[in-house]
Amino acid sequence: MDQESPPRQTRISIFRNWICLCGLIVAGGSMFAFLLLFILDALAPVSNPYVGILAYLIAPGFFVTGFLMVAVGLLIERRQLKKQGPGSTIPVLIVDLSRSRDRKNLILLSSAALVFMVITAVGSYRSYHFTESVEFCGQACHTVMQPEFTTYMHSPHARVACSQCHIGPGAEWYVKAKISGLHQVYAVMRSSYEKPISTPIKNLRPAQETCEQCHWPNKFVGNIDRTYRHYLSDTNNTPFAVRLLLKVGGSDPNHGPVGGIHWHMNVGNKVEYIASDEQRQVIPWVRVTDAQGVVTEYKTSKFKPDSKQVIRKMDCMDCHNRPAHNYQVPDDAVDLAMSLSRIDPGIPSIKKEAVKVLTRQYANETEALQKIATELAEKYPDDPRIRPAIEAVQQIYRDNFFPEMKANWKVYPSNIGHKNWSGCFRCHDGEHLASDGKRTIKANDCNACHIILAQGAGAELEQLNSKGQEFKHPGGDYGEMKCSDCHTGGD
Repeated sequence: MDQESPPRQTRISIFRNWICLCGLIVAGGSMFAFLLLFILDALAPVSNPYVGILAYLIAPGFFVTGFLMVAVGLLIERRQLKKQGPGSTIPVLIVDLSRSRDRKNLILLSSAALVFMVITAVGSYRSYHFTESVEFCGQACHTVMQPEFTTYMHSPHARVACSQCHIGPGAEWYVKAKISGLHQVYAVMRSSYEKPISTPIKNLRPAQETCEQCHWPNKFVGNIDRTYRHYLSDTNNTPFAVRLLLKVGGSDPNHGPVGGIHWHMNVGNKVEYIASDEQRQVIPWVRVTDAQGVVTEYKTSKFKPDSKQVIRKMDCMDCHNRPAHNYQVPDDAVDLAMSLSRIDPGIPSIKKEAVKVLTRQYANETEALQKIATELAEKYPDDPRIRPAIEAVQQIYRDNFFPEMKANWKVYPSNIGHKNWSGCFRCHDGEHLASDGKRTIKANDCNACHIILAQGAGAELEQLNSKGQEFKHPGGDYGEMKCSDCHTGGD
């Protein structure tokens, strides 16, 4: 009788297959990374929404990949086992611990798995901290945001993480931000993004849920003393300064008298408006609800009701619309550099010449910096003071002009004040009549929001008047014109 062949192995095991074992290592490493990131995020004092990308998207992606490798390994092993017959040798794919080579390979694989776990831990930890950095938002992923990143680095919020303002705490806005981010990534890949990036951001989270996490809206600020130094565009660069007492005030009667600029805050009063343009620079309709619940509507003669019009509730961002990405206007940037002696005010007509070279059209930054240096050097060939002045003007250009993205002060209005943009005068222009046809929104009253304590230069600035002075415009009186009708920032 023929001797029976030993029964062949028919049971499939994930521990007997090299592909399965590698898949288990990948899946185990991803699970380890997920748990580590989850713990780090849970113990962090401030939630970092970008960690969600690592913990809830990338780590699970590797986890699924690992199990797909296990499935592929099992499928291959099953097919090979089916092909085996009596006397067939075990395929190389199968782990056979009776073989010395497989035992050595298994030891190497286990050692590699340990190293992989250590690398995963270190990489996850470093990735966690990298996603907390501003560089991640401004440089690594969002290179198209160079203008915003540069202006942010020179802003009062330069130590506030991007995500704290643009996303804030909570899962709801995190999800919204990530959905929006997918569209932005697609636009960057296709180079179909806008140049410049349009503002205001329509889906930005309400200021009450972001700004007011640090800034207490009920605080009574009172009056703030500020001096604004300017230089005229004449041969002598004549200095002219205005010292103001800004009536910031407050809107909560429990902490101080209600009034001043912060009267507009949504604490005791509610202000709503309709803008007829995308940048909210033209506001023909305003509705005010005071602390007693009295409602008053104001509108201009050009206002025509439309069902498509959107009523917006006024918040911090309607005035402080460039809190972290402010593009300095050339005129003010040169004034600041001159007041700090980075540009010597003694150089004849330097204010005029510096603003002129800054406001020229250039194809790119390299061309701009070269032409700024060349033109100013040719204008003042024998003046040793021009070299530091050139460097200062070039730095102003680097910080505020981005020709590749077509971004500069012209396309990003700042609603604080009313010198270079309409700002306050979007509503306080005297043209908004109440329903009774008699009352208007207070307009052209310089003492409503600030008091001019002193103006001029030298000894004139020491002649303070607590009751306020009438503004004396250099060069004469310009009547009822708005400041922004002439002051456009440089051209």
